Amino acid sequence: MRAAGFARGLWSVALASLPGWRGRSFTLARATGAPHGGDLQPSACPGPRGRQLSLSAAAVVNSAPRPLQPYLRLMRLDKPIGTWLLYLPCTWSIGLAAEPGCFPDWYMLSLFGTGAILMRGAGCTINDMWDQDYDKKVTRTASRPIAAGDISTFQSFVFLGGQLTLALGVLLCLNYYSIALGAGSLLLVITYPLMKRITYWPQLALGLTFNWGALLGWSAIKGSCDPSVCLPLYFSGVMWTLIYDTIYAHQDKRDDVLIGLKSTALRFGENTKLWLSGFSVAMLGALSLVGVNSGQTAPYYAALGAVGAHLTHQKWGLKILPRLIL
Repeated sequence: MRAAGFARGLWSVALASLPGWRGRSFTLARATGAPHGGDLQPSACPGPRGRQLSLSAAAVVNSAPRPLQPYLRLMRLDKPIGTWLLYLPCTWSIGLAAEPGCFPDWYMLSLFGTGAILMRGAGCTINDMWDQDYDKKVTRTASRPIAAGDISTFQSFVFLGGQLTLALGVLLCLNYYSIALGAGSLLLVITYPLMKRITYWPQLALGLTFNWGALLGWSAIKGSCDPSVCLPLYFSGVMWTLIYDTIYAHQDKRDDVLIGLKSTALRFGENTKLWLSGFSVAMLGALSLVGVNSGQTAPYYAALGAVGAHLTHQKWGLKILPRLIL
């Protein structure tokens, strides 16, 4: 049953990244929570007075009171894929930490889901505060609340304080070891938006940040981290982030060159598929080690096989544009 719980988590990874468009299917959003062309939208049905009803995240945000909408967009509540990508590593470790024959702890899953929403929102707020001058120069990001002038820097700072306070409340529901471990991620959350200014590996910084839950979920259940399980699980999550965010970064590389930002897409160029192959092998190898060290059974390895097939499909379907003249 423990293996089945983790297998479901891995299946959700594959399903969350099914291709909705060529070459962007794994996308999240870089640390910025950018638009995802493949987000699934529930079919709309005619509503009263000829209006269409929709339960999509964007529709929910659009139906919120107008003064609240800029803040909801600032935390990317209308683009939930980034929250899922932050939350999924937490579910992996919570599922792995479950006792044999038992389902994952639903209370912990709910607690970490709430924390993922808050911390992803805080990360996006920090990102937009750092990047507001850059965002104004790019069509895709010019409408973000701070760049567009809908929210001032001071207002966003106060809002950030509120999000972090609520996230602290969630963290305090965990054991002392997990509280200390969770607090340790704050430095990553604050600094990763700056990495694209100084290194061609900002996706690595994003991976280190977004997969912290792979450590925290296990410690929340067990009271501490088992290095033989948690470290390879964390490493595999970092490799996964390098895969999907490198793919995503390719659509922004022209703008990145123009405004002087860096990314693995620019670093790898036409060799991107070779790098993605290496990351995929490392990810699957680390997850296999996790399975061995935690005593997983056939469903776990079946899920790994499906994820490996999906990664291969994504890699070969990726279209890399010719090298840019820098």
